[in-house]
Amino acid sequence: MTLVSRQPTFIIFAEKISFMRKLILSLLFTTFLLTANAQQRLVYQMYVLGSTDGDTTFVEVKRSGNQLKIQDINEFDGLLIPGISTDITYVDYSQDSAFFQMSYSDGDEYFCSFPLKNNNVTFTEEGEEMMNGYKCKKYRTSINSNTIEVWMTETLGYNATPSISRGALNGVMIKQLINGNRVFELKNIKKDRKLKNEIIPDNLGTRVSAKDIDEISKEKLIIRVPVFDEEQINFAEIEKFQGEIPYDSVIRFAYGTLILKKINLQNLPEHYSYFIEVEQQSNGDAYDRSGSIFVIPTERELSLKDALIDSIQLLHSYTDRRDITYRAIKLEDDFLPVVELMRFFTPFGVNHYNNAVYIDGLEWHDVAYYKQDVTDVSKHLRGDVLIGAFIGNYDGGGHKLSLDVVAYPSDYSWDLSQNDDWTLPLFNTCNVMEMAGQHYGRMFKTDSLTVEFEVPENVSDLRLRYISTGHGGWGGGDEFNPKENTIIIDGEKVFTHTPWRCDCATYREYNPASGNFWNGTSSSDLSRSGWCPGTATQPVYFDLSFLKPGKHTITIAIPQGEDVGNSFNHWMVSGILLGIRN
Repeated sequence: MTLVSRQPTFIIFAEKISFMRKLILSLLFTTFLLTANAQQRLVYQMYVLGSTDGDTTFVEVKRSGNQLKIQDINEFDGLLIPGISTDITYVDYSQDSAFFQMSYSDGDEYFCSFPLKNNNVTFTEEGEEMMNGYKCKKYRTSINSNTIEVWMTETLGYNATPSISRGALNGVMIKQLINGNRVFELKNIKKDRKLKNEIIPDNLGTRVSAKDIDEISKEKLIIRVPVFDEEQINFAEIEKFQGEIPYDSVIRFAYGTLILKKINLQNLPEHYSYFIEVEQQSNGDAYDRSGSIFVIPTERELSLKDALIDSIQLLHSYTDRRDITYRAIKLEDDFLPVVELMRFFTPFGVNHYNNAVYIDGLEWHDVAYYKQDVTDVSKHLRGDVLIGAFIGNYDGGGHKLSLDVVAYPSDYSWDLSQNDDWTLPLFNTCNVMEMAGQHYGRMFKTDSLTVEFEVPENVSDLRLRYISTGHGGWGGGDEFNPKENTIIIDGEKVFTHTPWRCDCATYREYNPASGNFWNGTSSSDLSRSGWCPGTATQPVYFDLSFLKPGKHTITIAIPQGEDVGNSFNHWMVSGILLGIRN
């Protein structure tokens, strides 16, 4: 790249001028030119007005002639997380161009280029002002409803700015004010004779578009682990699985309504935010079905894995006053119930029935998409993990489901000072082994559900992560009638919660096979006990920080409705105790 300098224009003097005045003028010109062509290091500070110290961010601008190198100079404590790039912006005023470069520790380099002038941004000049000792021109613009004021000085004889969108303005940026409170201003200028005449490297890496460079930066930061890819969950005769569950193989249980996979997630680091992403389509089933994404904990003697491979009869049982026996639903000394990551509900026939039903004004979606933050139970997503998906259905085609575990960095650097999360699964009446002999949660008709648990000495800040949905699909059923859930701790009523969703009509376009009523509404529109067809039910949290170390009991009581003929009400409730290990 060729270094081109901007040179001042001088007024032509009268022909008759003394030799001494010519000499003086020549010396002044030479001095000015050398100053304009010298290499500078400009340091800018970003801060919020009124902040205590204001040292939020520092940006360094190195300038040589018509070229700039712009880079943050923040220092992070600890080790930078994987996927963080070194970002540098280069500017070439002679070419009216800027280059954004990302460099990674694995050697990958990417860059994109763009013009200095942004045609979507128009600056209005508002006169001259003195700012921080410099005579400046003040400019004003608005970008995405943000008011931006900029002070530029041309007295230094060159161009420099840390804000590329302001690179179209002549001079050196002295100060920038965003919405009257966010400041970006020049702190100092120093000569830097170590700079090369041309500071833009000949090779900046692989050229990509601005859109692609944004995607690359996210892909490098995000850790994505595919678990299931359009796996069928249906009702069918299947060969009984025997032996130890292998890694990375999808195994089907409970007549194909439950799929399970053993994966190793050692590469998922702590101090990240964890999400699960689920995509679901009908593969023949037209109805709204209960679904669950869960992890089977195996650190105690018994687990749901034993029931899946051998028999549910191996697990602890609980019999209510109607002599209905429930297994694998609550914490025992040698057993942990499944850890429910997400409770979701399929819509009526999304994708499979899109062409079978036409309603003017509606355009059916192709897939139901669910995404949920599961950071609070992410300790169950490290190491060897048995992760499963369940959709209760009786259809030979059933459904197709995809699942990814996605981890996002919480900060630029590792923060190893954080306390470790502590969890204890307490209960789960979601019968993921429905087709293998596990009963629906019907105990609330005549009984409550009580679980004994113990809080260790070194655990504090306790919370209950609670998911509850009511079911009974007729007018008087619990699906369509609000019911108060009572939470009792150590025999004392401490919380009540009524799960209810009245926004189900929002998701009409996911439900092509939903029944339509005479009054213009659809069955998928109806409000429900904590769920809607085509949505995930979000957990609610209850503060249990008052609990002291030692043994306690928790009881869930729900006024479950009456059965009608062969139809019955039931409740799917899951609870996980969360805390901080000190």
